[in-house]
Amino acid sequence: MNWRAKKVLVTGAGGFIGSHLSEELANRGASVRALVHYNSLNRWGHLESLPKETLRRIRVVAGDVTDPACVREAVHGCDIVFHLAALIAIPYSYAAPSSYAQTNVLGTLNVLDACRLAKAAKLVHTSTSEVYGTARYTPIDEEHPLQGQSPYSASKIGADQLALSFHRSFGLPVAVIRPFNAFGPRQSARAVLPTILSQLLSGYEELSLGSLSPVRDFSYVSDTVAGFLAVAASPKSVGEVINIGSGRGITVGEAAQAAMRVVGRKARIRKETARLRPPRSEVLRLIASNAKARRLLGWKPSVRFEDGLRLTARHIAGHLDDYKAGLYNV
Repeated sequence: MNWRAKKVLVTGAGGFIGSHLSEELANRGASVRALVHYNSLNRWGHLESLPKETLRRIRVVAGDVTDPACVREAVHGCDIVFHLAALIAIPYSYAAPSSYAQTNVLGTLNVLDACRLAKAAKLVHTSTSEVYGTARYTPIDEEHPLQGQSPYSASKIGADQLALSFHRSFGLPVAVIRPFNAFGPRQSARAVLPTILSQLLSGYEELSLGSLSPVRDFSYVSDTVAGFLAVAASPKSVGEVINIGSGRGITVGEAAQAAMRVVGRKARIRKETARLRPPRSEVLRLIASNAKARRLLGWKPSVRFEDGLRLTARHIAGHLDDYKAGLYNV
């Protein structure tokens, strides 16, 4: 796709994946409108860490996806909409489930309706591998049952189904991208790899972690962004759900050992009770089948886990002040 001819909107542009996607789209010449969550300090999240010459090519607008008028204004005039805005922290979803329903379900409904009214050429809606729950079989393909094991995952199941219903009911050209555990520079310590790396790089002799046994499919953020672009570009993705993942399973404990090798120092691991999910809510195993992405999009992962971990460690080492390594970041 020639992105120079495209006007695009990225919701959730101030977040981890959203900022990388906005950056890549701007570098490819797209006219990027970046919707960030309104705040009185006019902070733009991770967009503020972009090179100034890149940020100058992005039009940042502040708003809230739970407000229909705000969303309609943001969508107006855009060819392609990437919807990433969401509440994503699983532990916080136990404390504030209503907020997750409002942002993730109602917010998605507002984006869908705005795209329908504006006759957008394509909407790429962001799902999550958490909707699968603990794998009943691996690798997990797109036909795997959906299991809401947390308020977060339940809200995303609802949002995904709304997106697909707008395609079936109104002919809206929607594609659902389902990333597995993306990681890389700018990711917060809410996620497990920055949690491990920030403690190691801060010199901690003992790491405070949750369960070490869950298996995750870690995908470096540049591969995830490439997946978003491929989904947007392909007419074959309309009406489809497409996994984006490496196809390799790594336990949290194995990830911690790999991080120690990358950083070059050992540390003890302490299981902290506060970091454990309720037993029936913990997702024990997530490993993606990326066969559909390979077949429909020609997408495949290109960054090895160990290489991505080195790049992530390098970034965190240069931004340690941004991480509260001694706290449990929910």
